[in-house]
Amino acid sequence: MNVSANETAMIVGIDIGGTKTHLRAQPLAGGPDRDLLVPSSQWRTRNWDQDAGALLAMVDNLVEGAPLAAIGIGAHGCDDSAECEAFRSAFAARTGTPLSVVNDAELMPLALGFAEQIGVVAGTGSIAVCRPSPQSMLVAGGWGWIIGDEGSASGLVREAVRAVARHFDRGGGRGEPLVEAIFETLQVPSVPRLGSTLSELRSAATVGRHATAIFQAAEAGSALAATVIREGGRALAEMAALLDARGAGARHAVAGGSVIAAQPLLWRAFAAALSEATGGRIAAHLFTGDPVEGACRLAASLTRIPAADGASSASALS
Repeated sequence: MNVSANETAMIVGIDIGGTKTHLRAQPLAGGPDRDLLVPSSQWRTRNWDQDAGALLAMVDNLVEGAPLAAIGIGAHGCDDSAECEAFRSAFAARTGTPLSVVNDAELMPLALGFAEQIGVVAGTGSIAVCRPSPQSMLVAGGWGWIIGDEGSASGLVREAVRAVARHFDRGGGRGEPLVEAIFETLQVPSVPRLGSTLSELRSAATVGRHATAIFQAAEAGSALAATVIREGGRALAEMAALLDARGAGARHAVAGGSVIAAQPLLWRAFAAALSEATGGRIAAHLFTGDPVEGACRLAASLTRIPAADGASSASALS
């Protein structure tokens, strides 16, 4: 039985983010989408088998018994080929539905129709990913806010605090807009407590919530903030350039995520630095849509592969 030939069959795209998970079911024959958004913390345990089972249960509820032709998944935290395959295998043990798992950064180029191109996420964290072939996944960044995640919300806050600290080391004082913004948003009690106040925040999500203050400071004329943003954009572009140097062969880099999509200063810094770093060979694109669109395109690409007999629901083999 070729499920994809059934007029009532559906495909499902899933975007698993660090904060929320977005499922979208689309009828192959056309018709309205069905969307479901749930907090990732509500179901995700980081155990491949348990997470696969939880997602498939949500998929079954979403399609309401309709035949399932394919599932495309972009997962935050699947940061190399082995992790993507481990998650895919956990699904394969439960369903015969054609299914593919990629990193969530890969969804943005797919959403724009750019297969095998570079996706750059600049949200709470940052990472650049390209899959020039099914067997090859190239990754740069994604190391976490303590040592990396440059150009992300958390990375920008870290670098802003560092810039303020160096400002004081050079003999600067209060009054510079970024200095005032950092002291206010982080509620720093005194200059010596600048570093310890940041370290006490601990999580990237908590640190990243303060990034807006940096852009507000830049708009208020802060040279320090402008430098932090410019260097953040350059660091994001360098991630893409590193993938290019490692053989990505891409001609497009699609940037998205909560920070770069909302902050034109960071986007312009990224685009300019990417053009400089690659001699204009890689075109920069800003993605402001829903990454789940890319997951649906990924699922649709699998419908050329006949589904296994009897794979009429996601958890048919569970």
